Amino acid sequence: MVEDGAVDSGLDLSQYDDEQVRLMGEQCILLDEDDKAIGAASKKHCHLMTSINSGTLHRAFSVFLFNSRNELLLQQRADEKITFPACYTNTCCSHPLACASELDERGQIGVRRAAQRKLEHELGIKPEQVPLDAFTYLTRIHYVAASDGVWGEHEIDYILFIKADVDLAPNPNEVQSIKYVSMDELKLMIATADETGTKLTPWFKLIDENFLYKWWAQLDSLDGAMDHETIHRLL
Repeated sequence: MVEDGAVDSGLDLSQYDDEQVRLMGEQCILLDEDDKAIGAASKKHCHLMTSINSGTLHRAFSVFLFNSRNELLLQQRADEKITFPACYTNTCCSHPLACASELDERGQIGVRRAAQRKLEHELGIKPEQVPLDAFTYLTRIHYVAASDGVWGEHEIDYILFIKADVDLAPNPNEVQSIKYVSMDELKLMIATADETGTKLTPWFKLIDENFLYKWWAQLDSLDGAMDHETIHRLL
C-alpha cells in the first residue's frame, strides 16, 4: 500500500466539486510496466503530476459502446471533473479499484466488473444491459498525459468494445452531454476540433489515431483484432 503523505500534502482541494473530491479517495491498482499489480494508492495520488513524474502507474479501462446501427456513444465530461473537464471522450473511461472483485485478473473479469460498475455510475446503464461476457477485450495501451500543471494520467488502459442498445440516464456530476456518432461523423469532429474549440481527452485521441477505425470496421467480427499479449507503448 502506498501512502499519499508528502507528495500531496498541503494540496488545497476546496476549489473542486465535493463529490469529485470524495471520489479521489478511491483506491486504484498500482502497476509495474508489465501490468503486474504491485500495490494500491488513492486516485488523488495516482493523478498528481508529482506522482506521475516519479513513475506512479495505475490500471485503467476505456469502454467503446456501439448501438445496433454501429454508432459509437461519446460522452462529454462534466465541468466538475478534476481531470480533463469538458473534454469529449469515448463512452466510459475509469479505473478498476484495488478490491478483491476488481483485482481478479482471470479473463479480465476485474476490469469487466469495473466497466459495468462505471457505466451505471456515469451513464445510468443497468448491468443487465451490458453483461460481463458481452465486453470484448482487445488490447492494452500505456500512455502518459498532463491535464494541467497539477493533474494528469499515467495508465495501462484496457480497451473494451461492446455492442448493445442501452437506456441512458447520465449522471450530471460526471457527464454533461452524450451523443452517438457514425465513423464519418467522428472523423469530421476530430478533424475540425481545433477550429470548433472541441476538447478531446488524450487517451481518446491516441486510440483514434492508432487503432479505432480499423477495429470499428471489424465490429461484428473482432476476433482478429484482439492482441492480449502486447502493451502498446504510446509514450
